[in-house]
Amino acid sequence: MKHIILAIDSFKGCLSSVEAEDAAEHGLRERWQEVKVVKVPVTDGGDGMLNVFLHLFDCEKVAVNCHDALMRPIQANYAVREDNTVIIESALSCGINLLKSHELNPLRATTYGLGELFANALQRGYRKFIIGLGGSATSDCGLGVLVALKDIFGKNWRDKFLRDLDITLASDVNNPLFGERGAAVIFGPQKGATPEMIVCLDRRARTFALMAAAQLGFDCSLNNGAGAAGGLGYAFMQFMNAKMRSGADVLLETVNFNSLIEDADLIITGEGSADSQTLMGKIPVRVLEYGLRKNVPVMLIAGKIKDAAVLLKAGFSQVQCITPKDMLLTEVMKPNVAKDNIQKAIMQL
Repeated sequence: MKHIILAIDSFKGCLSSVEAEDAAEHGLRERWQEVKVVKVPVTDGGDGMLNVFLHLFDCEKVAVNCHDALMRPIQANYAVREDNTVIIESALSCGINLLKSHELNPLRATTYGLGELFANALQRGYRKFIIGLGGSATSDCGLGVLVALKDIFGKNWRDKFLRDLDITLASDVNNPLFGERGAAVIFGPQKGATPEMIVCLDRRARTFALMAAAQLGFDCSLNNGAGAAGGLGYAFMQFMNAKMRSGADVLLETVNFNSLIEDADLIITGEGSADSQTLMGKIPVRVLEYGLRKNVPVMLIAGKIKDAAVLLKAGFSQVQCITPKDMLLTEVMKPNVAKDNIQKAIMQL
């Protein structure tokens, strides 16, 4: 009997990881009458992270009244695992998907709502956190979070909590806080920043980092991931001693992926669009690394593929575009069409 592992990332704007893997499973069961399929929904810390953890683990879901990036009242959720680890997806409170395109303004957008979520968990006595940093609309260096904590707990909030905090940040971003590879320059445009705004945001980040370093005696602004989520990574590392990890690694280690693939014949991974950038720490290449260590072939599927030769050279056993050649993008992005394309591609194995 074939033993196949599915570890497919979301097809952004189209399918969640769970939906993509369900479609792939249907294809596998059409292809082989007898097949053992193990589905491992995956996340890099961005959109959909909370749902992945809720799917994989026995979690309590907690709803909190908070604010979005424009300080409008919303309700957002976090999850608590059986071991009392809190899972927070920052995009659920300050995410870009919560705003319309004409509302994007990184000079105004704030992470205050994420601070409210975090504070709620602290009030309930939780001290261990996994916080996903993808998909934010903000570039405030995490100042919103810090202001929320000060508003809720007082100016000495660090004295109350810092000693006991254990925070892991999940992100696929390794950029510093400011500079040519910093949060404003690299990610500002997709959040609505004009060239003038980018200059202002970058200067603001430099100034904030200088002030924080003078106050605390150390500086995390150049750390890998400090620029994640518009500098949110910096705030958690600088003020709360958080550790930055690859979001994919956090999840794969938590589910003990090494053991899951022990006797597998094939691993199928994928994402919406795959190219040479896929090899820069994204979920498919993390999955590939596990497969190579265990000598299990890893197949890559995607809605769009570029640099196929580079991907094959990296070690993928097969690279397959699921989209028919002449299909329009508007059609491709329809969830039912994408599911059908995945199923048909898998049936060709």
